[in-house]
Amino acid sequence: MRNQLRRSTIAIAAAAASTVFWIAVTPTVGQAQGGRTPRTADGKPNLNGIWQSMNTANWDLEGHAAKAGPVVALGASFSEPAGLSVVEGGTIPYRPAMLAKKKENATKWLTEDPEVKCFMPGVPRANYQPFPFQIVQSPQTILMAYEFASASRVVRMNTKEEAPTDSWMGWSRGRWEGEALIIDVNGFNDQTWLSRAGDFHTDEMKVTERYTLADADHINYEATIDDPKTFTRPWKIAFPLYRRTEKNAQLLEFKCVEFVEELMYGHLRKRTN
Repeated sequence: MRNQLRRSTIAIAAAAASTVFWIAVTPTVGQAQGGRTPRTADGKPNLNGIWQSMNTANWDLEGHAAKAGPVVALGASFSEPAGLSVVEGGTIPYRPAMLAKKKENATKWLTEDPEVKCFMPGVPRANYQPFPFQIVQSPQTILMAYEFASASRVVRMNTKEEAPTDSWMGWSRGRWEGEALIIDVNGFNDQTWLSRAGDFHTDEMKVTERYTLADADHINYEATIDDPKTFTRPWKIAFPLYRRTEKNAQLLEFKCVEFVEELMYGHLRKRTN
């Protein structure tokens, strides 16, 4: 089992992608010169690679102090780190009743957060979990493969096709605006959370993402969240994504279903006297 973890999830995705995607990788990152961002063969900013955020937004999107974790026996090893807000303006504009629901969620984090149960993380949360993800770019389609729970999504470029059904990761449609990749995501269910602090949304949420390549190893990421049932107005998060540049960088497997079987299904075990 442990040896199998050496295989990257993206290796499987890339094998499938070879029959679907035209992957433009010229020039490579090492060929970027004079401060220019690397380009694909069709002249677009080259986002191919493995990326990861370096913040505490998965704990709480708003600014927060360090505090003890929910499991006393683990001491400091599972305490919550302090973090700066990634929310423009600092505070998420909840409607009053929805803010009360967010606070209730926070008290039930260990039993109610879908992340604890190894469910798909949703968007934008998948981009600031403490796991890397890989972008595989082509002119017609962009694949985003996430290490957590082997989640993935396909960004369909320059299409007006609507989502066939609601889903955990939503329906992603992309386009280029100058140097920025814009992805409109809708078609969500209401099952994902936005953070461990209980931040949530309804199935009316729409997310507009903006990926701007600052240089070969940094993407400026922004996401505007619009859900009139939950928030009084659209609001935005922003932070950098960092390229994983180690020589053997790859996605490993984090198939976490087996880690939560006891949590979710232990009560169904047949009891013997």
